[in-house]
Amino acid sequence: MGPQGAGKGTQAQMLAERHGLPIVATGDMLREIALTDTPLALQVRAVQAAGQLVSDDILAEVVKARLCKNDCTDGCILDGFPRTLPQAKLLERIAQERGNRIFVIRIYVPRELLFKRLAGRRTCTVCGSIYHMDFKPPKQEGVCDLDGQPLFTRSDDNEEAIQQRLALYDEMTKPLFDYYGQTNRLYKVDGTVAPEEVFKQIEEIVKRESNQAGESRGMSEE
Repeated sequence: MGPQGAGKGTQAQMLAERHGLPIVATGDMLREIALTDTPLALQVRAVQAAGQLVSDDILAEVVKARLCKNDCTDGCILDGFPRTLPQAKLLERIAQERGNRIFVIRIYVPRELLFKRLAGRRTCTVCGSIYHMDFKPPKQEGVCDLDGQPLFTRSDDNEEAIQQRLALYDEMTKPLFDYYGQTNRLYKVDGTVAPEEVFKQIEEIVKRESNQAGESRGMSEE
């Protein structure tokens, strides 16, 4: 977990590649389900057509269906879920039914640095590659290195939109941090260092959780 600009996507990808785990992203799942011919797809398409957010109940069904697939047998990386306390409690029930263990890694980055990261982003108009004017500038200003197409600033990367997004994130996720922290399942890593250093912190947490899970299985078998 972490606000926009914290580096969640980068770390999720590195973790997935290292451990062979699928990244379960609710946005991708909803888009995939909407293309199918199922009762759930009908509900998702209706909500999307109305320009509304998918309800927690529908989202829970989507997540549950995804977690039941074979590639999630040994675990997965959740991205974009849960975002609210009701969603966290729904996920808790799904995990209990499947015998899964949940733990949360919070990537912490100060507000000032988040703002700098987001405000400096530029995106390719064609391939979608992301650059940053300070941290990852293109070789030629305003032009994508890969296809030579122009770069643009996303509409939600302006100053006012960034402030609103970060404020909304704080409002929605604080209850989640409290919820997982009370049960000792919340870990905090420093997201201000290089991505490789962030990943080292995350790897230590994953190793610790894996060891605990192994000890729990051993006790239950005894």
